[in-house]
Amino acid sequence: MRDIKGILKELQEKTGYKFRDEGLLRQAITHSSFANEQKINKLGNYERLEFLGDAVLELVSSEFLFKENPDMPEGQLTRTRASMVCEPALAYCARDIDLGSYILLGRGEEATGGRKRDSIISDVMEALIGAIFLDGGIGEAKSFIYRFVLSDLDNKILFLDSKTLLQEEIQKDNAAQLRYELVGETGPEHDKEFHVKAYLDGKEIGAGIGRTKKAAEQQAAYKALMKLKGRVR
Repeated sequence: MRDIKGILKELQEKTGYKFRDEGLLRQAITHSSFANEQKINKLGNYERLEFLGDAVLELVSSEFLFKENPDMPEGQLTRTRASMVCEPALAYCARDIDLGSYILLGRGEEATGGRKRDSIISDVMEALIGAIFLDGGIGEAKSFIYRFVLSDLDNKILFLDSKTLLQEEIQKDNAAQLRYELVGETGPEHDKEFHVKAYLDGKEIGAGIGRTKKAAEQQAAYKALMKLKGRVR
């Protein structure tokens, strides 16, 4: 296993935020499977920090949308915020800092691909926000969110609206047929993940994994869009 001190140091360099209390950062990246294996206090994983980070993220993103869109009605603000901070969107943002590689996972979770799972990566992203808020206050948390969640919105909107945009792209060729197929399910009932593939005229053009079928379809559509546009992420 990688040296934990090295992991903490590297992640702080990656995010540009130096923790006064590195214990908060360690907790933010500790999955319950690792805590159980190491016999860490059951509250020593990221789940409580995730709860706090979720609230901070909602506040900051709400303020951002409110100020940036003075003519947007309440219903649209709510829908836009929900799409910006949903699980696939947060996992997308987390991959910009390769957050998955820093998570402390138990051997079983590691073996089943937990490091790449959207549900875990997005949860850790929220926990990291919560940890920064506790360590440095709302200003530091806001700076992190603006830098890593609310930046590059044009590309993120491409991801968030991927199913609609892919459909529009394919409609340019009236004969083309797009369909999504559920090809598998993994994980326990309470934390199930769906595996979906997107097909164009019977040929696979993208694959996705998500906690819901809709999220998996969205990821598959995004991968397909990247291929169609010649941009592989």
